[in-house]
Amino acid sequence: MTSLIPAPRRVVAGSGEVRLTADSRLRADTATEGVGQWLRTVLWQATGLPLREGRESDGTGGDGIALRLDPGLGPEEYRLVSGTTGVLIEGGGAAGVFWGAQTLRQLLGPDAYRRAPLGRDRTWAVPHVTIEDAPRFRWRGLMLDVARHFMPKDGVLRYLDLMAAHKLNVFHFHLTDDQGWRIEITRHPRLTEVGSWRARTKFGHRASPLWEEKPHGGFYTQDDIREIVAYAAQRHISVVPEIDVPGHSQAAIAAYPELGNTDVIAASGEGGAGVSVWDTWGISPNVLAPTDNTLRFYEGVFEEVLELFPSEFIHVGGDECLKDQWRRSPAAQARIGELGLADEDQLQSWFIGHFDKWLTARGRRLIGWDEILEGGLADGATVSSWRGYAGGIAAARAGHDVVMCPEQQVYLDHRQDGGADEPVPIGFVRTLEDVHRFEPVPAELTPEEARHVLGTQANLWTEAMEDHTRVDYQAFPRLAAFAEVAWSALPAPRERDFAGFERRMEAHYGRLDALGVGYRPPGGPRPWQRRPGVLGRPIDGPPPNR
Repeated sequence: MTSLIPAPRRVVAGSGEVRLTADSRLRADTATEGVGQWLRTVLWQATGLPLREGRESDGTGGDGIALRLDPGLGPEEYRLVSGTTGVLIEGGGAAGVFWGAQTLRQLLGPDAYRRAPLGRDRTWAVPHVTIEDAPRFRWRGLMLDVARHFMPKDGVLRYLDLMAAHKLNVFHFHLTDDQGWRIEITRHPRLTEVGSWRARTKFGHRASPLWEEKPHGGFYTQDDIREIVAYAAQRHISVVPEIDVPGHSQAAIAAYPELGNTDVIAASGEGGAGVSVWDTWGISPNVLAPTDNTLRFYEGVFEEVLELFPSEFIHVGGDECLKDQWRRSPAAQARIGELGLADEDQLQSWFIGHFDKWLTARGRRLIGWDEILEGGLADGATVSSWRGYAGGIAAARAGHDVVMCPEQQVYLDHRQDGGADEPVPIGFVRTLEDVHRFEPVPAELTPEEARHVLGTQANLWTEAMEDHTRVDYQAFPRLAAFAEVAWSALPAPRERDFAGFERRMEAHYGRLDALGVGYRPPGGPRPWQRRPGVLGRPIDGPPPNR
């Protein structure tokens, strides 16, 4: 009971237990049928128990499971009651029932997370308990960067399962960047023919002398994307795609050189064909040209994106767009004059504003990194506040919705410890305790302004994560702490019971082991998790809290 993560709002323990047997039934009605199918499948895989379908007249027989809706609960709220009549999970919507089913899985113990029975006799029992629970935030997100290092489809599906196990419900899918374009666009085939792979890859931080001298790449076909979106929906996760504009676009420019500032590139002697998919890290100077051709090209990209992703939000990036090419480009300067803009910041604002109107006209909402505040924020835009709290505070005070994901707090690519064995150490030290004490809503906001904070998100940038084992190491166990921040009604950061969280994590490590997660052990990295000699970029001292 005390080992549940994230922590529920209310737990009342009883005496006794519900034992699941080969005769136990699982009853779901039409509204909860999808959750029932998922729960029956994962429990059959782990336990070998068939959990045959029950009927309304069956009850649960005292050792079964029933799933149903209760219109008196919120959409993601649930109530789990385990007692003499079996296990009943009620939710305000199917999502609430699903989160209750995740809690049931935790109550059954770590082996309930395995994909096949262990072949020994054991009792599968749910303690008698009443749990009432609901999320604090509607946006409980994880961003995964698959542009810097590609993650094959099966790895993405695995991370959706890990998100669901932690009651996270927004998957921010970072699909394009300077180092790779990862989504098939049928009307622009060179985006994947050329833009999805690079000739070699920097190993470690960009200052590292090491290179992996082999091509790296990959992309998702449109059917792959449909499968990922459907798989996520079954787990009540919304997939928010990110197509980065107007910066972080070198892979697209390599595929279609006319998208770049060709008057500047030609003047520098490079020539459009000389721009390749970037093989190192940092911020590329090659950005999109502010032309009608570029707008039409990306409208075509977004038309296909909208067909694939039904999400309310579409992320357009908007971060780290270096303006040097625009300052030197006669065409960009002419565009500034034609539009009556003051400077290059306003030119970026115009670019983002175009797609804000375009997406709004199609019933979607634009979201971008907090640089989209510069030069004026588009009317309907939502802000991902990553450079600290300041961007989110400014946006919320201006009446715009915000997702809080400050780099200094919840960038999980940052190192977890200051020790010399930490692999490829990047950024500030952000320990498990630091993440657990993160507070998404700035104290400076009034209650009315705070209502614009949709929620929070942890981000995984993969420059220094060459495969899923490195992603696992950086994500876990801190993602478990983040999930509790996003879901649970915790006290103020200094008042949080981190010692109690650590005690609950002792059981949770067993769940992660059963799931095959290569997390960072509490005592430090295992020998094979280290990367000796690979240069990182650690930053000493506490991070700024602004």
